[in-house]
Amino acid sequence: MADLFSLILMIIGALFMLLAAIGVLRMPDLYLRMSATSKAATLGVICVMLAAALHFNDFAITARVIAIIVFLVLTAPVAAHKIARAAYLAGPGLWPGTRRDELHGRYDHAHHKLAGATPDDKKPSAPPAQEA
Repeated sequence: MADLFSLILMIIGALFMLLAAIGVLRMPDLYLRMSATSKAATLGVICVMLAAALHFNDFAITARVIAIIVFLVLTAPVAAHKIARAAYLAGPGLWPGTRRDELHGRYDHAHHKLAGATPDDKKPSAPPAQEA
């Protein structure tokens, strides 16, 4: 039974990694490609690691698998953010179909600082909660 679950997880992981590879080829700009790969590939690796833990059924391997999964979950979003920020500063450009660029005109490229929100950019705050 564990072999069946291991096989299913391995196939699911491989399909997610295939989806990430297709996303790299099909998405129109760097930011959408990064979104596809950082999410789908991470989920694919997690499924493959869980399949390995089920297949070997050993405490040492399971502990390593858990460490790998925790490491991926903690580092993948940070790495994707840093790469996207560096790419935005380098200026490869956005896909023409992008509807909104919230950093346009607000980032000082000379000093690498984000300008504060202008008063008309601020969203209205939620009304204070009323006590019963």
